[in-house]
Amino acid sequence: MFRKFLIGFIICLVCLSPIAAENWTSFAGGIDHSGYREDTSDFVTNLWTFNLESPLHSSPAIYKDNIYVVSADGILTAINMETGEKEWNLDLDSKTNSSPIVNSNMLYIGCEDGLKAINISDHEIEWKYDCGCVESTPFFYEDAVYFGSDDGRLYGLDKDNGDEVLNVKLDGELKSSPIVVNDSVYIGSTNAKLYSVGTDNDTNWDFTTGDEILSSPAFVNETVIFGSSDGNLYCLNVSEGDLNWKVDLNNKIVSSPTVDEHDCSVYVGSDEGNLTCIDIRDGTVKWSHPVGDKIQSTPALKDNLIVFASNNGNLYVLNKYTGIEEFSYNPGTILFNSPITSSPVINGNSLFFGDDAGYFYSLNIDKHEVPGSTQMYYSIAIIIIVIVLAVVVLRKLKNKK
Repeated sequence: MFRKFLIGFIICLVCLSPIAAENWTSFAGGIDHSGYREDTSDFVTNLWTFNLESPLHSSPAIYKDNIYVVSADGILTAINMETGEKEWNLDLDSKTNSSPIVNSNMLYIGCEDGLKAINISDHEIEWKYDCGCVESTPFFYEDAVYFGSDDGRLYGLDKDNGDEVLNVKLDGELKSSPIVVNDSVYIGSTNAKLYSVGTDNDTNWDFTTGDEILSSPAFVNETVIFGSSDGNLYCLNVSEGDLNWKVDLNNKIVSSPTVDEHDCSVYVGSDEGNLTCIDIRDGTVKWSHPVGDKIQSTPALKDNLIVFASNNGNLYVLNKYTGIEEFSYNPGTILFNSPITSSPVINGNSLFFGDDAGYFYSLNIDKHEVPGSTQMYYSIAIIIIVIVLAVVVLRKLKNKK
């Protein structure tokens, strides 16, 4: 009897664990912002490019076999990760810079007119909550969805019907994406403060920096780490909000930090144009990799690789221990460069990212394989035209002589 019970229990665990793992419940997929999901299926990594026909500022969410992206004009698109084909799309009737999250066939996304819940099964809006503009990416925690709004309020809504479970007035605009750990919500504001608010509506503490906070906090070892537009990366103890350390990175930090607890490292970009690796224990800088332009995307982490993008139009893959470049990809082929402010995500060996030109890409991160660039053909065409024109001009000049 006990043996049958044990076998049944193990089968239940096996059946349930993939379902939990499939959810993408926060910005960059978790409180560490790793942006990585380990693929356990027979998924095949293919190279492809998808044209969204509108700039992409938000970051994608992975759920089952699809990746979900929302363009700036408010079109939600589900793309098959293996084929690069559109499964379906939905007009949200509102512009957005917020990133989607997914939990149990429900997708939640902030828009200029509030938060919306979309049923992935029937591709319909299940409910919506009207408030100020929501640029903050929601966080799913214990059957509620938490997010900040430009109206200065921190909200928590019931996942099923959108009823309020939390409504706290804070100062400034809450563009930062929250994280929720042990019944406490951590979120930054444009009033230069990071807040810790209990899910029971009580404010635990706040910490003041020198400028607005657009970066979203990451959690590791009972600390929260976040960047400020004052150019500093901060590490606070979550119990009282006391400062453990801060590091001056010389320019505004819009990028959100990605933490690697096992290697005791945090990775963050800055408007100075450097991706910097810092020891989470004491704030010691381990290495810094310059790219010559702003880094506002949040790095993704897989094994010994760290991936990020820059406003110079390049995607970079570095060794996370040394900061040495493994490979890079320039989809705009210089002539058609477009800033990349959306953050990359990784599913198994597949690396996904989008750019401000509205293109979304699938790469093979292990084999360093990239798709052919549409802009490359435009670049070749322009070069041919320039050469032809130069030849014509030279011949005319020669004939005049």
